[in-house]
Amino acid sequence: MHYSEAIQFLYSLRWFGAKFGLQNTSKLAELAGNPHRRLRFIHLAGTNGKGSTAAMLECVYRAAGLRVGLFTSPHLVAFGERIQVNREPIAKREIARLVERMQLLLRQGWPGADSTRDSERQDRGAGPFQAHAGDHPTFFEVVTVMALQYFAAQNCDVVIWETGLGGRLDATNIVTPMACIITNIQHDHQQYLGDTLKSIAWEKAGIIKPGVPVVTGADAPDALQVIQETARRLNAPLTIITAQDAQAPPLATLPLPLLGEHQKMNAAVCLATIRALEGQIPVSDSCVHRGLSQVHWPGRLQVVRRNSQTLLLDGAHNVGGAQMLAAALRRYFPATKPALLLGILRDKDWSQMCEILAPLAKRILLVPVPSERTAEPHGLAEVCHRSNPAASVQEHACLADALRETAQEPFVTLAGSLYLIGEAMELLGLSPAKAADERALNEWASTAPERS
Repeated sequence: MHYSEAIQFLYSLRWFGAKFGLQNTSKLAELAGNPHRRLRFIHLAGTNGKGSTAAMLECVYRAAGLRVGLFTSPHLVAFGERIQVNREPIAKREIARLVERMQLLLRQGWPGADSTRDSERQDRGAGPFQAHAGDHPTFFEVVTVMALQYFAAQNCDVVIWETGLGGRLDATNIVTPMACIITNIQHDHQQYLGDTLKSIAWEKAGIIKPGVPVVTGADAPDALQVIQETARRLNAPLTIITAQDAQAPPLATLPLPLLGEHQKMNAAVCLATIRALEGQIPVSDSCVHRGLSQVHWPGRLQVVRRNSQTLLLDGAHNVGGAQMLAAALRRYFPATKPALLLGILRDKDWSQMCEILAPLAKRILLVPVPSERTAEPHGLAEVCHRSNPAASVQEHACLADALRETAQEPFVTLAGSLYLIGEAMELLGLSPAKAADERALNEWASTAPERS
């Protein structure tokens, strides 16, 4: 199988949408020989900060000489970013090999799937969850098991394992980890996880396993109560990280390469997890210092210098992310009002995100996100005008046009969606990958999980 054929097959799985539940992933993993049973995991859930915390853990354990797997989503540019070993993305030839292997397992476990797909595709008007689509493994379920096979074949000492959405019924939850992390609980994906912080916390606390240490930076009382009750019921030792922990040694004086005060909280969660696992994976203080000092996580408050221009790239894909970006702009660039290039998905609280970010800019350029779920720039423009009447507000057909329009601006901020940041990285030549539109593999549709 050629790599291009493998990517096309992964695209075909998008027809099956994305759904919540562990049955398909467990069955597919069993057909693959249960590779997860040969691996050690740190499982991360949370509204924001999962990726940054995962990157910190990966850097520290790699500094300690371990072979570290990293599973994250979405990818910014190329699919291989999702599956890395020692920060090297999975090679194209390995993706092709694993996809070919997954096709055999899918035919074995779901006979007749290929023969029915074409006829059912004609009836998609009612959405992606019809008859056969409800039974067939989805893109994320297949990729999850691909990652497990790859990490096992690569003999990883530890795998940093990030949930896709929620936790309780997320495909990644088939593993029993050494430690669980819930970075924080904020409003996002309410249509799937519930409208309250309590219901969102209940879904994310579903990754907690009996007797397995849990670390959280959650501070909302309702959310924290759910996490505490779940940990207590499962006899899982719980460590709660506070703002004071983020200012304690060694973090008080350790220079983190990632901008933002919230990264100190993520680092404190990372450090507490490492300490909770000292008996299983000892790590010296020097390795912790070296790892945290070298951490890199693109697209999250990433500063890019181009000649005399400064660009700040930040996914800021929900209200919590927008608040963190606003705080970072005030802290690190207090004397400068940027030109803001903003694109947001319509299933986010885009109105509140505009209200948070628009007042900080002198000029606002609104663009569509390269996604089927993009919010229309015209709707964003109305809120931005209202939130910052003094700013110039423009609508553009695409990000490339907006970048050309702001080429002479001394300071430009791009924000609102990781999909938009991925497009920017390609346009700005910041990504070594030359992907054939692999960013669209991030697209998905879902039904809400059942709650009891």
